[in-house]
Amino acid sequence: MHCPAAYNDRVMTRLFAITTATLTAIIGVLLGLLLSVQRPPQLIAPEPAARVEPDASPAVEVPAALIAPGSINFADIAARMNPAVVNIDATARGRRARQLVEDGGRRGSDDPFTQGRRGVDMPRRGTGTGFLIDADGNILTNHHVIEGAERLTVKLADGRTLPAEVVGSDPDTDIALIKVTAPGPLPHATLGDSSKLRVGEWVCAIGNPLAYEHTVTVGVVSFIGRKLFDPSLDNYIQTDAAISFGNSGGPLINSRGQVIGINSAVSRQASNIGFAIPINQARAVLKQLKTSGRVERGYIGVTLRDVDPDLQASLKLSRADGALVQDVTPGSPGARVGLRPYDVIVSVDGQPVRTHDRLIREIAERQPGSVARLEYVRDGRTVNAQVKLAERPRQPTDRVASNAERSFQRTGPGELGLSLIEIDDSNAHRFDIPAGMTGLLVQRVEPLSVADDGGIERGSIILEINRQPVNSVAAFRRVVGAARPGDVLALYLYEPELDQRAIRTVRTESR
Repeated sequence: MHCPAAYNDRVMTRLFAITTATLTAIIGVLLGLLLSVQRPPQLIAPEPAARVEPDASPAVEVPAALIAPGSINFADIAARMNPAVVNIDATARGRRARQLVEDGGRRGSDDPFTQGRRGVDMPRRGTGTGFLIDADGNILTNHHVIEGAERLTVKLADGRTLPAEVVGSDPDTDIALIKVTAPGPLPHATLGDSSKLRVGEWVCAIGNPLAYEHTVTVGVVSFIGRKLFDPSLDNYIQTDAAISFGNSGGPLINSRGQVIGINSAVSRQASNIGFAIPINQARAVLKQLKTSGRVERGYIGVTLRDVDPDLQASLKLSRADGALVQDVTPGSPGARVGLRPYDVIVSVDGQPVRTHDRLIREIAERQPGSVARLEYVRDGRTVNAQVKLAERPRQPTDRVASNAERSFQRTGPGELGLSLIEIDDSNAHRFDIPAGMTGLLVQRVEPLSVADDGGIERGSIILEINRQPVNSVAAFRRVVGAARPGDVLALYLYEPELDQRAIRTVRTESR
C-alpha cells in the first residue's frame, strides 16, 4: 500500500517543479522583450549633405511627386529662399502705348475733369518680383515687369533699396535679366532642373502679390507644357499655387528648395490657375542676355504641326511621327532649300523629330547663320537638305513709344512735380469731398518726380504743407519755394477714395 503522505509529497514536488519552470520561461521571454525595447540604437554621425547641383543626378532619388505634402517643410524652404526674393519697382513717364502691367492698383481713377482722358501722360509705376541668381546681383524676372520702364529700383529682403539696370530682355519668352550693385555678396537662389518636374509634384511660389511682400503660397504642378501666347515657344508650367498680380517674376520652387520656374501669368477666370516659365528655358538664354542683352534664335520659316493617326490616314503618310510642314514663308531658309507643304521633317542632324514643338525648340536654340541638316519625307521618299538658319523675326509690338509721346514739359523743381487745381465753392461740388473742404487737388504727378517718389497720388487733396494751410497755388508755391534743397516737406492730404487723411513726406531737389 502506498503511503498517502509520501504520495502527496511527490505530487506537490512535481507541481512545484512544473510551476517553477513555467514561470522561469515566462520571465525569460519578458526580460528578452524588455531588453530589446530598451536597447539604445546604434548612433552613426551623418556625413554633411553634399549640395546637389542642378545638372547632377543622385544615384537614388525619391520622385518629388511621391513625397507626401506633410513631409515637406515649406517653412524651412521659405526661410532659405526669402532672402533671395526681391521686390521690383518699375517707373515710366509720359504716355505709354502699353501700361506697365503689374501696377498693384496704385494708379487708377479717371481724370476729374471731363475733358481729360484716362492714361494720357500719366505716371506709370509697376511692381513685380524677381530673384537673385548669383552673389554679384544678377536678378531674373519677367520682361513684362520691366517693359518700358525708365527707372528700376529693387527692394531686398533686408530692407535695402537699390537702383537696378537692365542687362538683357527677351520678349518672346517673357524673361528679363536685371542687375544691382551692393557691397559684399548677396544671397541667391539655387536653380533646379525643370525637365525633372512631374505633374502632381508639390511646389511653392514666393512673391509680392498686390504689394503684399514675400507672400508664400503652396500647390502642385497641374500641367507641364501649356501653350498660352506663342505656341512655337511656350512651354509653361501650370500650378494651382496661388499666383496674383505682383507675383510676376518671382520663383516657383520645388520640394528640394530649388527654383524650377519663373511665375509669369495668371488666369483671370480662376484663382487657382497660374503659369510659370520653366527655369531651363531661362538657362538657355542667360548667356545671350548677359553678353548681348538680347536673344537671337534660329529660324527656318515654316509652319508646322504634329502628325497624328487621323492626319496620317487622310494624307496616306508612311510615318506617324515627325513635323508636318503646313506653310513655307517666301524667301525664308526653308523656301530656299525647297521645303513644301506636306513634307514631313523626321530628323535634325540625325536626331529624330517626334513632335513639331521639339523641332521648333531645337532650331530656336541654334544661332542664326549656323547650318542644320534636315531629313524629311515627301510622297514616301526620303530627302536630305542643308539649311542655313536665319534670325527668327521678332513679334510685332507696340511697347516702344515715339519720342514725341515720351517728351513733355517738366514741372519746375520748386513745384515738386505736381499739377494742381484749386478747390473752392465754385467747383467743390464736382468732387466727392466733405462739405467746406478747401485745398489743392492733385491733377497730375510727374513720373520720377520727388512727389511721385513720396507716394503722392493723383486725386489726393493737399490741405497743408509743414502745417501751413495751402488753399491756393500761390500759397503752395510760396511754402515750397521757401524750402532749401534737401529739405523734407510734410504734406497733409485728404484721400477721397479712402475717405481719410494722411501725411506724406517729400524731399526737395536741388534747383
